[in-house]
Amino acid sequence: MRVDIYYRDEAKGKHSYLAVPEGKPIPEEATNTDWHPEAQKVEVDDDSDDLPRYHIVHPLEQIGAKGYAITGVNEQL
Repeated sequence: MRVDIYYRDEAKGKHSYLAVPEGKPIPEEATNTDWHPEAQKVEVDDDSDDLPRYHIVHPLEQIGAKGYAITGVNEQL
C-alpha cells in the first residue's frame, strides 16, 4: 500500500506524522489540526507494517481501523 504523509509541529520542536492512503483526503476527525504535506506515495511494506522514519507503528492496522495512521505519543522524537 502507498500512503501520503503529513506532519504537524508539536511542543519542544517535536513532530507528529499522519499517514493516509495515497490520494485520499485527511479524514474529518483529523482535520482540526494544522497538517502540512511531508511526502507522497510512500510505500508501506505489507510484511513489516511499520514506518519507522515517521514513528508510525502498524500503519496498515491503524488505516484499516480508522482510515489513517498517526504517530503514537510514545514514539515522538
